[in-house]
Amino acid sequence: MAVRLIPRADRQAATRLVIYFDPYTSRSYTYADVKTTASTFGAGLKALWDWQKGDVVALYSPNCIDTPAITWGCHWAGGILSPANPGYTVDELAFQLKDSGAKALVTQLPFLENAIAAAEKVKIPLDRVVLIGDQRDPNGKFKHFTSIQNISRSARYRRTKVKPNDDLAFLVYSSGTTGHPKGVMLTHRNIVANTMMIKAGESGNLSWEKDRLLAFLPFFHIYGLTCLIHQSLYSGFQLVVMPKFDLEDFCRIIQEHKVTFAYVVPPVVLLLSKHPVVSKYDLSTVRMMNSGAAPLTKELVEAVHNRLKIPVKQGYGLSETSPTTHTQPWEHWNKTIGSVGTLLPYQTAKYMSPEEKEVAPGEIGELWIKGPNVFKGYLNNPEGTAHALTPEGYFKTGDIGYQDKDGNFFITDRVKELIKYKGFQVPPAELEGILISHDNINDVAVVGIYNPEQATEVPRAYVVPSKGKTDTHAQEIVEWLNAKVANHKKLRGGVRFVEEIPKSVSGKILRRVLKDKATGEPNVKAKL
Repeated sequence: MAVRLIPRADRQAATRLVIYFDPYTSRSYTYADVKTTASTFGAGLKALWDWQKGDVVALYSPNCIDTPAITWGCHWAGGILSPANPGYTVDELAFQLKDSGAKALVTQLPFLENAIAAAEKVKIPLDRVVLIGDQRDPNGKFKHFTSIQNISRSARYRRTKVKPNDDLAFLVYSSGTTGHPKGVMLTHRNIVANTMMIKAGESGNLSWEKDRLLAFLPFFHIYGLTCLIHQSLYSGFQLVVMPKFDLEDFCRIIQEHKVTFAYVVPPVVLLLSKHPVVSKYDLSTVRMMNSGAAPLTKELVEAVHNRLKIPVKQGYGLSETSPTTHTQPWEHWNKTIGSVGTLLPYQTAKYMSPEEKEVAPGEIGELWIKGPNVFKGYLNNPEGTAHALTPEGYFKTGDIGYQDKDGNFFITDRVKELIKYKGFQVPPAELEGILISHDNINDVAVVGIYNPEQATEVPRAYVVPSKGKTDTHAQEIVEWLNAKVANHKKLRGGVRFVEEIPKSVSGKILRRVLKDKATGEPNVKAKL
């Protein structure tokens, strides 16, 4: 895929451009470095293991400038990359490894213990657990990926040819309301098409000569994977890479490296609007921010602009659409606040009634999208794929909204019941399945409650207890659940005790009833 994304031929200095830069260590990759490292790593995979086209490499790591080379090295060998959240517990990681059929696992030294435990659970040989980043295994048992490269000197290994329309590039995992994450199958065509669509959506406002992007959005998430890793390579932007978000580092790096553009999420916009540490730094080089992953309020957009004079536009997308389908034009960022923007090129979209009839502009419906960026289907889930994709190729997003007369799209609600915590998807059924195993819980429902202090939804559990309901008991349940799940799935909305869980005659939890109930309750923070 990297060969297809080479910067334009008229850019003579393309191979010398620094594309990925680590501001903490000053380590970097030029375009030429990425291409060479990827091809040697890919050849190393073929040389070291009984490698077959279509084999899956899982990546369990925070952001790292080695990630692009690992990604395209895997593709060079005809493989599929499946990125996993480094916050996953052993069981959560093991599920993804087993479901994806991963043959190898790439991680960093601080995450090695969990990686080993998960690999052993699914019987991945430990000699296929590989390290990236600046730290090596002090015991020398686990190879650094540079050692995989060193095995690749034989000239007999060649890049595996792929069929862009059919062969998978990525298996990203999107949580579902059934409680288990779903493997979203994205082809090479999907990712390349969306990368080109994103470039078109920026309408020439970004240029490789003058723009530098800050990357803190996780590379294991489709938002960071496409908008950051792929767009930077295709357009020649330098990507300044943070392993994770830290507000003061975010501001300091913008000031020191004169960052001009950043992809963000609403909780970050909230911090920029009011946190005192922001005032210590000069962020005036930022020409625009793009917010996605969750809705952004007009009040937040205006607060950031009033304080910092930084415009914030919005976009929209999903894992199944690679991801970006809509973005606000730069020139309209302050004219259509609340909209997710206009439709990017090469797609068609329509809002559909519950009877699956297209509705007129201004009328509410479910958003359906069709285009070269729409995924191939869910891995090992033909029923889910058939439900999500129409015979004509439209993807049913599960999001509710409308289109105005000027072609601006609005998202007002979700058919799907996923909770979105800072852009991460939290499946309520998964948390319910764990909570119901607690000795003191008779029944439970989990819903997302909007927390204005964090500008995001947080999971809250409504519990029918088998014993007395006390604050101590509630906090014990919170702590018990939090020890079993990744950070983004914690019960930040706390626990509320109820006499019964509202359900339909068919037994389906009526989450909207609980959400309505929550509007009259105090927003008590759980102790985390």
